[in-house]
Amino acid sequence: MKTIKFLIVALLIGFSTANAQVSVNVNIGTPPVWAPAPPAPTQYYYLPDIDVYYDVPAERYIYINNGVWIRSANLPYRHRTYVMDHPRVVYLTDYHGNTPYTYHHTHVVKYKGNNGNHYGHGNGNGHGNGHGNGKGKWKNKGNKH
Repeated sequence: MKTIKFLIVALLIGFSTANAQVSVNVNIGTPPVWAPAPPAPTQYYYLPDIDVYYDVPAERYIYINNGVWIRSANLPYRHRTYVMDHPRVVYLTDYHGNTPYTYHHTHVVKYKGNNGNHYGHGNGNGHGNGHGNGKGKWKNKGNKH
């Protein structure tokens, strides 16, 4: 009788420990259609070509405007023609907090922007009607797709 009770207790303990496994799945947010899936859960992306951050869970762009950091569902007006088909995306996997721009000066230097030039205007011959006179940060050399 003691053997049967021991066997029943052992089986119950075995079932309870087998069912006690916990699975943890961290989902920070759904990546936007324009960004490939990040290699690790990432809350913020940095788009160096236009110097803008993207908050994945909040689905908000973060950019500086007149010295103030803004969060918006849309890109700033100055980038209204930027084509988000395959932008250069930097995954900020090493930052956890609410202000990814804390290291903005480092990001600007490390990931120098405007290498892809995804602006959707210009005639393709290097004489686009872009942002400025070609001497500043936002040179536009036409559509280079």
